[in-house]
Amino acid sequence: MVSRSFFFLHVLILFSLAVMAFSDLSDDFYEDVCPKALPTIKRVVEDAIRKERRMGASLLRLHFHDCFVNGCDASVLLDQTATIDSEKTARANNNSARGFEVIDKIKSEVDKVCGRPVVSCADILAVAARDSVVALHGPTWEVKLGRRDSTTASRTTANNDIPSPFMDLPALINNFKKQGLDKEDLVALSGGHTLGFAQCFTFRNRIYNETNNIDSTFARQRQANCPRSGGDSNLASLDPTPALFDSKYFSNLVSKKGLLHSDQALFSGGKTDDLVKKYSKNLRTFSKDFAKSMIKMGNIKPLTGRKGQIRVNCRKVN
Repeated sequence: MVSRSFFFLHVLILFSLAVMAFSDLSDDFYEDVCPKALPTIKRVVEDAIRKERRMGASLLRLHFHDCFVNGCDASVLLDQTATIDSEKTARANNNSARGFEVIDKIKSEVDKVCGRPVVSCADILAVAARDSVVALHGPTWEVKLGRRDSTTASRTTANNDIPSPFMDLPALINNFKKQGLDKEDLVALSGGHTLGFAQCFTFRNRIYNETNNIDSTFARQRQANCPRSGGDSNLASLDPTPALFDSKYFSNLVSKKGLLHSDQALFSGGKTDDLVKKYSKNLRTFSKDFAKSMIKMGNIKPLTGRKGQIRVNCRKVN
């Protein structure tokens, strides 16, 4: 009886280990089933960025906004249907999130070289974000793969969980903590704003109504393209070099030239000031920490094993 119980226990342990191995993300997930997958993603991303440098920031942002809403599961890509509450119309994404056509192109090309849909849309988002950063002279990192795609989306969760450009430091820290990310991750990942642009409505209040923590000349310069009313979608760069991965975003914060309230909140006399200063002076340290935090963010609640699905079309459930 004892030996029989031991046998079943042994089998149970082996089964559990097999499930864990099957479910874990890995850096060689597509090596056997489709070795051309990652080079294909890289090629399409680089082509898109050659056509429009801003696209790199857009693809990075898509991955970020995906992971912060119920994990990195490509829910951000789903269109509205009778049963899908699309995240594309959430406050942070509506008339703002972009790059969906590039993801469609990647999916089409990858499925072609693989011969069938084996690469998930969630993994495409994660790899495209990394390849975008590299294309704009930023660091590289090993993207763990094996995510599967969600069959649901939640505009309500997107409204609640994607950080707002109007947040102060305590709210930002709590927002990131909810995702298992600490204040070091907050500062490093906010450094993604070394790339890209923001719309006027996201920084209008800062440049017209804030006085204590904003350079007055900087505010006047931004007012030239962002009137008190109207022009909501007029763009301003988040740092002086919006298509180059560098540390000028942090130098701007030290000089009180953060475009968004949530950017400047990182350097406003609080517990993240020292890290902002460090990154402003040391691009290598920022790049290393950014890569580390991107890996951590990319591992937020992935669907693996038999959970979710591999979508045929990234915009809709199979």
